[in-house]
Amino acid sequence: TVSVDAVVYYKVVNPILSVTAVSDVDSSTKYLAQTTLRNVLGSRTLSEILSERDAMSQSISSILDEATDPWGVKVERVEVKDVRLPQQLQRSMAAEAEANRDAKAKVIAADGEMKASRSLKEAADIMSESPAALQLRYLQTLTTISAEKNSTVIFPLPIEILSHFNAGRTKMGPEETRGYSETAQKY
Repeated sequence: TVSVDAVVYYKVVNPILSVTAVSDVDSSTKYLAQTTLRNVLGSRTLSEILSERDAMSQSISSILDEATDPWGVKVERVEVKDVRLPQQLQRSMAAEAEANRDAKAKVIAADGEMKASRSLKEAADIMSESPAALQLRYLQTLTTISAEKNSTVIFPLPIEILSHFNAGRTKMGPEETRGYSETAQKY
């Protein structure tokens, strides 16, 4: 339910018709305006009601003017003054808007994570092509850690040792690894 305040400005242009055609021109115009307002608002969505007040006012004015012309009444204008929403509807609209903002924020964050992971992969590919670049990055990381005032203990290892362990692991085939697991099962 939406509460709407509207004002109808009209004047009697033919007093004889206003007395003979209708028993009470004021109440008849008022009831016709309420009915027309209800019909026009019923055919619109809530967002249209809130955003297109002027267009609705023009539409209601033309419908009323056409209907009251045989009564000797001229509708000059209609103004939709206020549209009030119930508190529960306002809360649900706010919750929906917040959910939409959260969903957009998650999409943006996911997009940022994807771009960051692509950048990291490209950097890793570049560093893997040049051992000197990897060594420089290693030294830069050590410098960054040592510049902070903390109690971090660093054991620097030559990069060659790490690459030797990595190369040894890739050289070992399925036959060699099967022998280790069979030996471990015997004991």
